[in-house]
Amino acid sequence: MDRYAVIGHPVAHSRSPWIHERFARATGQALEYGRIEASAEAFAAAVEAFRRSGGKGLNVTLPHKEAAFRLCRTTSPRADAAGAVNTLVLGEPIFGDNTDGAGLVRDVEANEGYRLRGRRVLLLGAGGAARGVIGALLAAGVARLRIANRTAERARALAERFPGTSGGGFAELAGDPFDVVVNATSAGLQDAALPLPAGLLAEGVLAYEMVYGRDTPFLAAARAAGARCRDGLGMLVEQAAESFLVWRGVRPQTRDVLAELRGA
Repeated sequence: MDRYAVIGHPVAHSRSPWIHERFARATGQALEYGRIEASAEAFAAAVEAFRRSGGKGLNVTLPHKEAAFRLCRTTSPRADAAGAVNTLVLGEPIFGDNTDGAGLVRDVEANEGYRLRGRRVLLLGAGGAARGVIGALLAAGVARLRIANRTAERARALAERFPGTSGGGFAELAGDPFDVVVNATSAGLQDAALPLPAGLLAEGVLAYEMVYGRDTPFLAAARAAGARCRDGLGMLVEQAAESFLVWRGVRPQTRDVLAELRGA
């Protein structure tokens, strides 16, 4: 039976094994999927050990996505654009892909029913999570994409890598209207609030939090302002389905899996 896993630190909370088990059952694929806990120092060795033991592929989660990119001999164009990898195909050589952006866009458009084309989008954060979705947002036809970060220089440097985007600090957002605000920072994992200008989150704005499974300060602030809120659970399921497609050549249906997770 083909073996896959998710690798990260920490990884015990990951719902990926459950998700891929449902995908395999629905598509008639024979595989098993586990978890690998690995520190940054042990990451490369853990990947190689899994590959040598016959492992076929890995999903890569925090904090290893950039290290996974450096580990690959060949990568997809969307991984190259992101400079980060969340899907490894453990052949010879190792191939890396990034399905995060596709997962975000599909969740917003197919599951939330919100068309991105022509929208003004604000992306909060300038790390690997943000880099992983910029290409997909641009491909979806957004009218404008602004990147904002606590350290303004990082946001500007990231914007220079993606023509058609702009970058700066949070304070520069005052009075700037957006249709969609995506939180790609890790602030929600620490239950920390972001220093966003008043009025940024408002009625009619779609506030998307990549973190899932908790009511983050970002979501709480958006809800209090009357914004339309969505967490990252759908993105988790959709990026997993895209990874499944990379590995198995078939894209599973996601609606029932997502509905079961939401219910749980």
